[in-house]
Amino acid sequence: MFDTRLKDAASQVQAHLDRVLGELDDLPVVQAMHYASAGGKRLRAFLVLESARLHGIAPDQAIWAATAVEALHAYSLVHDDLPCMDDDDLRRGLPTVHVKWDQATAVLAGDALQTLAFELLARVEASNDPAVRAELVLTLARASGAAGMVKGQALDIAAETAATPLTLEQITELQAGKTGALIEWSACAGAVLAGADTSALSIYAQKLGLAFQIWDDVLDVEGDAETVGKAVGKDADAGKATFVSLLGLEAAKTRAETLVKEACSALDCYGDEAETLRQAARFVISRHS
Repeated sequence: MFDTRLKDAASQVQAHLDRVLGELDDLPVVQAMHYASAGGKRLRAFLVLESARLHGIAPDQAIWAATAVEALHAYSLVHDDLPCMDDDDLRRGLPTVHVKWDQATAVLAGDALQTLAFELLARVEASNDPAVRAELVLTLARASGAAGMVKGQALDIAAETAATPLTLEQITELQAGKTGALIEWSACAGAVLAGADTSALSIYAQKLGLAFQIWDDVLDVEGDAETVGKAVGKDADAGKATFVSLLGLEAAKTRAETLVKEACSALDCYGDEAETLRQAARFVISRHS
């Protein structure tokens, strides 16, 4: 059931992104936006659509928030891959945007994808209630900005030249912003659309997001570039502290498994209706990319 819904979410979001981007002029920057936003697991979009389903929100309404968070996620990857950031040449098994085009096009494509995310949330199709649209925009801005994803990336960059490696507590804070903030926004979006309480989904997503990042660290050690779709072993080569380097490989895996169990338990209030979200949590520590 989970695999089917994840694939369906990916197809729906891709079709919606293609339609939205198809309204723009066929310029190199728009071509780069298409390229950057194609592919991937679409886990964040899936979380939006599933949390919306839990709260009785129609898919044709939820798709706007689902597409918005994928556009914003795509922007973050384009910018993260730049030479001034992580300097990666490969993303999802393909050349990164700045390699395929150039750095200026990559920056502009990322900028445009970021602003597109907020445009999609601000459109009336996202919700008939302007207060709900405003809440979605406000919370995504917080999740992606200097209190969320950007903060996490800034801490990550600063750690590369720090005199001492980060502690476990510091890495947890870093990843709560860099990876966890968008995952939490995605999981709570359906409740926001319905004007419902987000507390259970928030706890679920916080546990899920941390497990996701721990498993990324595991894959950086155990994975291969062809399967993962990007360079591996970079953290160890750079001497960066990670969950694996601090906890050890097996302890890191155990910690991720515990977090997944806690994430699943947070959904008890939804009963069997949340089983697909539980499967999503289990998926993040079984994936190979």
